[in-house]
Amino acid sequence: MTHRFTGRTALVTGAGSGIGRAVALAFAAEGARVVVAGRRREPLEETVALIEEQGGKALAVTADVSQAADAEALVRAAVELPHPRLRSDGGTPIGSLDVAVNNAGVFRGGQPLADLPEEDWHTQLATNVTGVFLALQAQIRQMRAQPAGGAIVNVSSTFGLHTASPGAAAYAAAKAAVTALSRGAALDHIRDGVRINVVSPGATETPMSLRPGETEAERAERARATLPLGRIATTREVAAAVLYLASDDAASVVGTDLVVDSGATL
Repeated sequence: MTHRFTGRTALVTGAGSGIGRAVALAFAAEGARVVVAGRRREPLEETVALIEEQGGKALAVTADVSQAADAEALVRAAVELPHPRLRSDGGTPIGSLDVAVNNAGVFRGGQPLADLPEEDWHTQLATNVTGVFLALQAQIRQMRAQPAGGAIVNVSSTFGLHTASPGAAAYAAAKAAVTALSRGAALDHIRDGVRINVVSPGATETPMSLRPGETEAERAERARATLPLGRIATTREVAAAVLYLASDDAASVVGTDLVVDSGATL
């Protein structure tokens, strides 16, 4: 295990389960202090407990990233964590937000677009697009004020720019917007010292990749028959892609969209 993030603070949204939890655990394992965020306290505390069990440090903050005040509060929570590179301002220790991963997302669908309730459309846009927009604004404002800048990774999806699936048109539109937004923001702010990239997972070992009524064993059999790799990605593999883009190993990688999909979109 390397320690690429020792002494750094990372913020991960949607960290109560799935990919977000795996990302938070991976950052902690490599030395980062992690702020885990989401709408529900209980799963966040479970993530914190898992991090602490492996000797890491984490803080759970409940937040709805579709609200600007919550996005800003998350950044403040990260900056207020104890940090090795402290400066004193009236006796108050100030840290930095070194890494942010915007993973929070929702899926509403399963039916043709013409039958999708308007409420489900607005819900997906609010969390998947507006939530990323507001989070980016708060994170970039903090990072560009820091001498060392920072790195941001937004979690999108192969649904959207890379592929389509029945019953997922609205979700795909939202995730395509995340990728486009990220690339534009990357160009706007790389000279500010803020490096922004995207990871687009395909089918991953989370409940979202299960078809209605499908078991995990049936999913595995379907993957063996349909995916070039013969299996779906693990959440740890997606997390590894996120950590690479957030690390100094990817110092010259700007505005890329890294697909992790077992070869599905080849």
